[in-house]
Amino acid sequence: MITVQIDGNPIEVEPGTTILDAGKQVGVLVPTLCNHEMLEPYGACRVCSVEIDVGGRKKIVTACNYPIHSEMEVFTNSERALSTRKMVLEMMLARWPNVPIIKNMAKQAGVERARFSHPQKNESENACILCGHCVRICREGVWHKVLAFEGRGSGRKVAMPYNQVIPECTGCGACAAVCPTGAIIMEDDPNRPADYQRIRRAGMVLTREVVLLDDQQNRMREVGTATLVKHMDDYDLLPVHNFKFGSHPQAEKIKDPVFKRYFRQGTSDGCYLGCDLNCSKVVTDFRLKTGPEAGQVVVVDGPEYETAGGCGSNLGIFDPDWVLEINYYCDNYGIDTISFGTGMAFVMECYEAGILNAERTDGLELKFGAAEAVLEALHQMASGAGFGLTVGLGIRRMKKKFASEYGADPRFLFDIGMENKGLEYSEYVTKESLAQQGGYGIALKGAQHDEAWLIFMDMVNKQIPTFEDKAEALHYFPMWRTWFGLNGLCKLPWNDVEPEDNAETDEPQKVPKHVQGYCDLFAGMTGKEVGPDDLIAMSERVYNFQRIFNLKMGFGTREHDAIPYRSAGPVTEEEYQSREERYDTQLKEEVGLDPAGMSLDGKVAATRDYREKRYQTLLDAVYTRRGWTSNGVPTLETAKRLGIDQIDGVIELLQQHQTET
Repeated sequence: MITVQIDGNPIEVEPGTTILDAGKQVGVLVPTLCNHEMLEPYGACRVCSVEIDVGGRKKIVTACNYPIHSEMEVFTNSERALSTRKMVLEMMLARWPNVPIIKNMAKQAGVERARFSHPQKNESENACILCGHCVRICREGVWHKVLAFEGRGSGRKVAMPYNQVIPECTGCGACAAVCPTGAIIMEDDPNRPADYQRIRRAGMVLTREVVLLDDQQNRMREVGTATLVKHMDDYDLLPVHNFKFGSHPQAEKIKDPVFKRYFRQGTSDGCYLGCDLNCSKVVTDFRLKTGPEAGQVVVVDGPEYETAGGCGSNLGIFDPDWVLEINYYCDNYGIDTISFGTGMAFVMECYEAGILNAERTDGLELKFGAAEAVLEALHQMASGAGFGLTVGLGIRRMKKKFASEYGADPRFLFDIGMENKGLEYSEYVTKESLAQQGGYGIALKGAQHDEAWLIFMDMVNKQIPTFEDKAEALHYFPMWRTWFGLNGLCKLPWNDVEPEDNAETDEPQKVPKHVQGYCDLFAGMTGKEVGPDDLIAMSERVYNFQRIFNLKMGFGTREHDAIPYRSAGPVTEEEYQSREERYDTQLKEEVGLDPAGMSLDGKVAATRDYREKRYQTLLDAVYTRRGWTSNGVPTLETAKRLGIDQIDGVIELLQQHQTET
């Protein structure tokens, strides 16, 4: 720490702290104009000039970008500092005499009017003062690089290339939001919202959080969701070898520092042009090694975390080039990387367990890590040939085929076949997160994480310890995720970018702040004032009707919310031994059994009994919270409360299932 005196106030600061930030800590506020919290310190306007004394040598510096690296005295209102500040403001006042922010700052410095004239005098109250906020927020903040300074000297101005509106401008409004004079305004929105300014204000709250916090927390703009590989591996959540394990020593080879070297920043196929998160990444100049395009140089969209986990670690493939090749061909063939990766992991475990062999796979030796064999299976799947036809069936139908044709144990296949309602699991090891097990198992569309991603909240942060807490989370979060889908919105900023903690309570404030933002968005678009309960009610109607529709199609009851046991606990003795201390401790402390006197298969069986019962207890709690019967069917009262009882056939269908258990 370094000791600094600021206007006589002593303070200790970390090396590199700016004078401006140090002054704030002791209540000394230095005036600024070109400085903004979302931008790197600039030091262009010189309004924040102060005088410093370092070892007896005095000089004028700009407080916003001068880093403290040695003991010094700072004088914010010395004669030299004030004289410099006054001269700067007087020159600005000469050019922009009616801009409120210039007039106010000049008045505070004791300057009422300029003593000289300026050849480019602009008397507009909304004149551009060349502060650079708009140019820099476009480049540093939202990474679009549309605006730039043009010319030099008195003829300098802000412009788009060739003074034309270019397609790269997404109309995000960040430039208008940071403009201190009103020189930039947003014209009427072509979508004709009821109050587009309200929408833009709500959007800028998220933009501010992304700009200020993303590089510290999630790095979505830098490396996208690939950043999750490290976090999942650190917390034993990264799927390895068909979800057997949660980490692997070779995971370092597919973590984000590796992929960052492949990514070409500023190039993406982002979901929405105006997105300031821009988490979609691309790899350019990638040369393919296999398949119909072997030898060609292509652009790869990704990888996302789900691809790195599903087509990388879950298959035992820890080579980024092979992961990217699988990524490219899945995209090119129109095949989902999650379903392919999880399905292929099931195939590979069946191969290593002896259920499959080279004869049954048409010569493909599909052991974990066999990247070229995996790609050949992918090419076959796309062309409708060979063993690829079997892989293309998906896990649910492969389980039936392997049991009926190859005599495999159906229970073992169910335990390791990571699917629910026919949909393959996304890439998270859920053995220690009961809430995420429910998030997969109860999801209406099958085992996908978009409906309720609770694994960190539950397992890592321990925020939902009781069954009731988990049930509440499994009601609340799916309702919001459904609402995002209904309104065509991305869930990432709301869920994954966390605002600063509340200084008084030390509790994260992300959900209340963001929920209000979405209320403002909806009201700004439609003109209808809403609160959080109104938005959840919209989703609850749709969500329950989806459950009823599943019921009509022959699904939608408790038996269909069953999960493969591997998502709840260790199927094999090998799995148990990989985390033996953890499981033994749980048997002793939570089940009341002494593992020291038990055989390995006895411990595996006891762990299974305990964990399967916990999942059933969770289902009971969730069904109760949602207003469903013990068989997972919405009650008549729930349908009436939500106003979906008027839909033809709903009451009759529910009455048929109310007494079934």
